[in-house]
Amino acid sequence: MSVALELRGPRVINARGNSTKAGGSVLAPEVIEAMAEAARFFVRIEDMQAAAGEVIRRVTGAEAGYVTAGASAGLTMAAAAALAGLDVEKMNRLPDTAGMANEILVLRRHRNDYDHALRLAGAKIVEVGFEWTFPYELEEAITERTCAMFYLAHDPVPSLPLADMIRIAHAHGLPVIVDGSVANPPASNLHAIIGLGADLVAFSGGKHIEGPQASGILCGRRDLILSAALQHQDMDVYPETWPLRHLVEEGLIVGPPHHGIGRGFKVGKEEIAGLICALERYVVRDFGAEAARWTRDLETITTGVRGLPGISARRIDPAPDALPQVPRVEITVDPQAAGYTANDLVNRLQAGDPLVCTVEGQARRGIVGFLPLALLPEDASEIVAAIRAISSVAAGAG
Repeated sequence: MSVALELRGPRVINARGNSTKAGGSVLAPEVIEAMAEAARFFVRIEDMQAAAGEVIRRVTGAEAGYVTAGASAGLTMAAAAALAGLDVEKMNRLPDTAGMANEILVLRRHRNDYDHALRLAGAKIVEVGFEWTFPYELEEAITERTCAMFYLAHDPVPSLPLADMIRIAHAHGLPVIVDGSVANPPASNLHAIIGLGADLVAFSGGKHIEGPQASGILCGRRDLILSAALQHQDMDVYPETWPLRHLVEEGLIVGPPHHGIGRGFKVGKEEIAGLICALERYVVRDFGAEAARWTRDLETITTGVRGLPGISARRIDPAPDALPQVPRVEITVDPQAAGYTANDLVNRLQAGDPLVCTVEGQARRGIVGFLPLALLPEDASEIVAAIRAISSVAAGAG
């Protein structure tokens, strides 16, 4: 048995989508080969990042791009770039931002667990608005302490259009950071968000792009990407022999910084190669065929659980502006009729072999979600079999 299979534990059927906790994506053979090939040579990482950045620039339409250790790491690096710019002294101080412009304005509806990534760099979150945010509220929140604005791309009901935030921010010389971690699909968002004028956008590389799970994309303004790179890369360098000493000669920075806030978020040559291979595949993938497969799998689950006591299932299609654009099945559990709760269903599916990972965010309300993104052939049928077995046991116990 291979080391990977020894480490795997129970086989997982992933109905959570390309979720990190369920293992992300199954990589295409080309992506695996790109990673394996990179593992066989040495490279200066800044050279490989520069080449990767050119591909990201071409695909996204941004001025520059960079490979990060996931979208969350990308947000931390984006915040660090907004805080420090090309000021080396500030780079060396982060996350200490005392006396600096360190406030990032965030719409109240856009507060979420992942904005910890911004705070990690030393930023202070300032909430603006209530359930809805009006442009004048964003204007009035700007002070001399403001360094950037933040936007959550997958807000299901935008409390303020991104274009409005960008217009206001740019009128005050402030950058806009966008969390685009689950903005794909559609693939068009890789360039659409930049096209609106966003200054930095963080995408996940391991979700719908199907790159290595510990990879992501940060793209945007050239100067901000340079700041992120300088705060991310290995800085065991000396001014006289530093490969990037031309930055000092050109007057962009006063000298090389020390290790930056992002040093612990490093990506290896394997992740860079895998992510870029996946990205180049992504722009030519047959998304129509993928959507047809999703439809078949969701129909298998919906019809397969029909008639089970206390169980109802329906397909949910995303709203036109919702992100990501992925349909799902929601199973509602009536505990009295089924003999178990939605939380019980989640736990029993995770106790099986194969183990089934679901979307359990609404389980307290009696709803369990199933996403088709990461389902492999026959997975949908196995999900039905697992649910029917759970129902049969509950009926027997009753």
